[in-house]
Amino acid sequence: MTARPAESGSPRRRLGSVVGALLDGSQHALIGVGVFSGVINLLMLTGPLFMLQVYDRVLVSRSLPTLWLLGLITTALYIAFAMIDYARGRVLARVGDRLEAQFSGPAFRSEIADAFAGHATAGRPTADLATARRFLSGPAPLALLDLPWVPLYLVVLGLLHWSLGLIGLLGVAVVVSLAVLNNQLTQAPMALAAGEAAQASMMLEAARRSSEAVTALGMRPQVAGLWGGTLARARATERDGGDAAARIAAVSRGFRLFLQSATLAIGAVLVIEQAATGGIMIASSIMLGRALAPIDQIVAQWKAMAGARAALERLERRLAHEADAGPKMDLPTPTGHLCLANVIAAPPGLRRPVLDGIGFRLEPGEGLGILGPSASGKSTLARIIVGLWRPMSGSVRLDGATLDQWDADRLGRHIGYLPQDVELIGGTVRDAISRHQPGAKDETIIRAAQAAAAHAMILALPDGYMTRLGPGGAALSGGQRQRIALARALYGDPCLIVLDEPNASLDQEGDAALTAALLVARKRGAAVIVITHRASGLAACDRALVLKDGRIAALGPKEAVLRDLMKPPAEAAARAAVATETAS
Repeated sequence: MTARPAESGSPRRRLGSVVGALLDGSQHALIGVGVFSGVINLLMLTGPLFMLQVYDRVLVSRSLPTLWLLGLITTALYIAFAMIDYARGRVLARVGDRLEAQFSGPAFRSEIADAFAGHATAGRPTADLATARRFLSGPAPLALLDLPWVPLYLVVLGLLHWSLGLIGLLGVAVVVSLAVLNNQLTQAPMALAAGEAAQASMMLEAARRSSEAVTALGMRPQVAGLWGGTLARARATERDGGDAAARIAAVSRGFRLFLQSATLAIGAVLVIEQAATGGIMIASSIMLGRALAPIDQIVAQWKAMAGARAALERLERRLAHEADAGPKMDLPTPTGHLCLANVIAAPPGLRRPVLDGIGFRLEPGEGLGILGPSASGKSTLARIIVGLWRPMSGSVRLDGATLDQWDADRLGRHIGYLPQDVELIGGTVRDAISRHQPGAKDETIIRAAQAAAAHAMILALPDGYMTRLGPGGAALSGGQRQRIALARALYGDPCLIVLDEPNASLDQEGDAALTAALLVARKRGAAVIVITHRASGLAACDRALVLKDGRIAALGPKEAVLRDLMKPPAEAAARAAVATETAS
């Protein structure tokens, strides 16, 4: 067995550093963009130099051939400028596309992990990645690339006259100071606004998922008020930062225009004193405006730059978790030996344990039913068993290996999981059952549907297995979604099947079909766990476990546990303690 190499498009060596990957993977493109920027800034001298020649040479000599020649040269240089500037922008856009393609997979996995783990983050990795891509396609990176060439214009100004170089240096110092002040005034409000906007987004998503209850119970005005209040706070904070940035940008633009006029005035004084020519007066004003333009544009784009920087920082932190995990061993196909030892667990973000001291073994071919009242920890236990959440202490092992030793995607192929809230992603019924795996064979899909007693029901749909599902499977009834989700859980003959309230939306016929499907799965050697709150859901199980307040209240053969439920609490607790000690 060897460690599997990193997947193409998401090299682990670079996964924790998006900027590092950008500099590494697009090094030649970025060097080319830098060269283009140098050429563009040299070509930007075309306008001032043309003015200088027209005022000091053409007007003095009154030579039209000289003007025509200068005009042709200037036209050619401007055409070259336009072509190179277009190429520079397109190359940066392609770099952004490549960055998004490289990290879209890790960002998607991170976002899915955040969703089921209940993390309240200030941004979504996929949205942050899109922000970074849009930033690379915008004007701000071009201004940053032009920034190192500002000294070139100051040097040319100084060569024209030392006083012009001095006023240019003074102007650059003032505009840079305004940019630094802009950063200090906007950084904190923008970060706070991002967090509040994320809360508003999560509240809207929660309301969307509960849209039926929100509408039926007349809660729309109240929920809209809660969402609107959170959004209003986010917008107010963002507005405060935006107002500060707008004030600085307005001051910067006004100062640049004033400085250009001041340069004209100084140039006029130099012309009067015969220390410079009229061409120098005009050219110096244009050149100073060009020298200050990148800084002025950076100030104007500061909000976009701050947003991109915050998005990159969040993305770096989120992807660093996956980078720290390192490569996983390619373990043998599991057979279904499950062992939990002294598991203490809580949902992510909570410190108080919901499960305390859970331990049992399950062998291939065995069926375990887990009973318990609401809030006893049943769904938490299901998520711990399939590896969605990690225990605070203790261990969950499949064929002797803890679940974190497995690659999550590879482990999922050997697990059949039916969550309590069934969601079907878009596509067709065929896609849903096959878990959207490319190249899935029809006979394997049909066998899974038949095992779930869903084959006849699917054939009765308008287009059978090719019936397209609405969002979340909205075109189907609750029982139909439950049957298709059960077929999805049974697809590929997984060695471990965990079903959380699988008969919640099933009728009597569906309940019987579920029992038959689980008995067939056990017969072929799968370990089956059925989580339910009623004893009728244990028909396909030979063992039972009762949870109460996060602890094992009873564990053993199904008939014995069900009898214990009818006995006095003290006697049942003593029997559970003996069974737990034996299982551990």
